[in-house]
Amino acid sequence: MTTIRNIVLVHGGFVDGSGWQGVYDELTRDGFRVHVVQNPTLSLEDDVAVTRRALDALDGPAVLVGHSYGGVVISESGTHPNVAALAYIAAFAPDKGESVSSIIADPPPGAPVPPILPPVEGFLFLDRDKFHGAFAADLPDRAAAFMADSQVPWGVDALGGTVTEPAWRHKPAWYLVATEDRMIPPPAQRAMAERAGATVVEVIGSHAVYVSQPAAVAQLIRQAAA
Repeated sequence: MTTIRNIVLVHGGFVDGSGWQGVYDELTRDGFRVHVVQNPTLSLEDDVAVTRRALDALDGPAVLVGHSYGGVVISESGTHPNVAALAYIAAFAPDKGESVSSIIADPPPGAPVPPILPPVEGFLFLDRDKFHGAFAADLPDRAAAFMADSQVPWGVDALGGTVTEPAWRHKPAWYLVATEDRMIPPPAQRAMAERAGATVVEVIGSHAVYVSQPAAVAQLIRQAAA
């Protein structure tokens, strides 16, 4: 079997690829070649195209990793021939015809509701004052404040982008459940992971688990690459 040495990291909505730095440091220390995709998060189609360009440039197989909305991007782009495995980090893992919008349309009773503000000119933001508690509760105040103040506008078209053929139907998948997530309810994470047939690891962490616990996230990615 070919050894997987490439890792491609895909961020979610409201943030950019810089949040992966801790995971990047962990994996590059082990000798992995890590690529961080900077998706514009304007539409799913655009983000899939950007991710596929990163995959085109690889010299061998890769683990394709997605956080949050990035899980939709890797589900659609992960059919690329250079993708050997998928890793979902507190992420959406949609089936054919599903989108973030359809998955979150009917939250279970009592589930936390993400503090997404009404769209302005086709773009979404999280309420700055509620960002810490909802997205990054296990990060220090200053780190969460910086994330809240540096939000990337999330396009409504990205939220509504549907998957045509989910890669997890064809590639092995791993899933890290963040047990204290207040953006994607943990029961929903577990259900999507089970449906995808993923190998599941649970970590006590917020939606920003990839920032707060990079070692645990990197360990799951190492398992996917093994």
